[in-house]
Amino acid sequence: MIQIALPVAVLASFASAGPVHSATATGTMNVRVTIQAECTVVSAADLDFGTQGVLSADIDQTTTINVQCTDGTPYNVGLNAGTGAGASVTTRYMTGPGSAVVAYGLYRDAAHALVWGDTVSSDTVGGTGNGSSQALTVYGNVPPQTTPAAGAYADLVTITITY
Repeated sequence: MIQIALPVAVLASFASAGPVHSATATGTMNVRVTIQAECTVVSAADLDFGTQGVLSADIDQTTTINVQCTDGTPYNVGLNAGTGAGASVTTRYMTGPGSAVVAYGLYRDAAHALVWGDTVSSDTVGGTGNGSSQALTVYGNVPPQTTPAAGAYADLVTITITY
């Protein structure tokens, strides 16, 4: 009987101890961020016309510029004339050995009717940001021309986003 009474006595003491209370309190905090209009050039692949011989026919090539702007931000992407001496957005020059040049053009369309320059609302590519990367195709063309000396020819074109 003692064996049965002892567990009953222990249970009775827990029942008389009363409920255990834990206390809580709450509060709030504000969480904020301000997003400002912004655009960035995510990437720009090189425009490579490959290895060529005599420049007696058009050489066409494309590349892609990826831009990212905040959602709803209108933008214009411009391409300058490059670093070739005497270049303009209508005729750019890749420079090679002995300052020889190869003329080329950059266009907004596959037909090469719309030069891609850097005058906003005139010869740039416009769009509206969606918050994600957006791909823009650059159409390049090396027209037939007097072929300069053999060697590597290059130019550096600056991409500018106006927003």
